[in-house]
Amino acid sequence: MTRTIDSPCVGICTLDADRQICTGCLRSIDEITSWGRLTPEARQRVIRDLPARRRATSSGA
Repeated sequence: MTRTIDSPCVGICTLDADRQICTGCLRSIDEITSWGRLTPEARQRVIRDLPARRRATSSGA
């Protein structure tokens, strides 16, 4: 049985042009556009990386 991994989209779809990531979900444009084609494992990797991206964004890195 394949488990569905929900999108981390929060409905705040604004692109940070410098970082090329969405300011709402912190995914890259490539991650967003390919989400429907990613394997569950690849989706889990993206989701696992989001907290570190949020910390980096919060710290101004």
